[in-house]
Amino acid sequence: MLKAHSLQPNLEKHFPPMHGEHAVSALHTPRQNRLLAALPEEDYERLLPELEFVPLPQGLSVHDAGDREKYLYFVTEGIVSRFYMMKDGASAESALTGREGMIGIAAFLGGESTPSQAVVLSAGHAYRVGAALLNCEFKHGGPLQHILLLYTQALITQMAQTAVCNRHHSVEQQLCRWLLLCLDRLPSNRLDMTQELIANMLGVRREGVTEAARHLQAAGLIQYCRGHITVLDRPKLEQRACECYAVVRREVDRLLPDPITN
Repeated sequence: MLKAHSLQPNLEKHFPPMHGEHAVSALHTPRQNRLLAALPEEDYERLLPELEFVPLPQGLSVHDAGDREKYLYFVTEGIVSRFYMMKDGASAESALTGREGMIGIAAFLGGESTPSQAVVLSAGHAYRVGAALLNCEFKHGGPLQHILLLYTQALITQMAQTAVCNRHHSVEQQLCRWLLLCLDRLPSNRLDMTQELIANMLGVRREGVTEAARHLQAAGLIQYCRGHITVLDRPKLEQRACECYAVVRREVDRLLPDPITN
């Protein structure tokens, strides 16, 4: 199982607060995040000077369980997993976050921390903003507050559906759901994930993931080789998945329409 000591340093420690000029990337813009893209121009321009561009290397712990969330991260590329670690080292994922969302909801909901951990599964980038500043904006109401609450509803839906899926559906169905959710957050049909990592996220035995992946590969849906999974037939993968994937996908698209695809 995934161990806490195997993770990279906490992001606040890895990237200390910047003073003066904020990081700027010519290849990435905050508007690549669906939440920031949904903001009216006036609200976006007011927040823009406070956004800091940060890389998200694979394996990095964005925040640990119980940590006070000092920053909120609007993901523009990559995948961050929210999961729980048990005392015996066992783990299970509750939700995935990509450019449709952000990390740090406890900061604006008032709780400041959560018992879950957030770790980068697929490398990418994000724009972060100080929790204190965003809380001030949030308390003023308006579009930013509305968008963050819509995302929170979408996140709750994903967490609830994940719990239902883990209880009632087969490992193969769970794997299909998980692969599809990852694909929705990646620019290609390839995932760099080991079967052991996937088993940790699903909270199942590695042997179960190996068997499920073997079935999907034999059916021509995926190709797996040394930690690399390539999805060959997405429509058929969706057919093999349980209804949980479609429920989560529909709710995200309903609450947070993607300006790039709509």
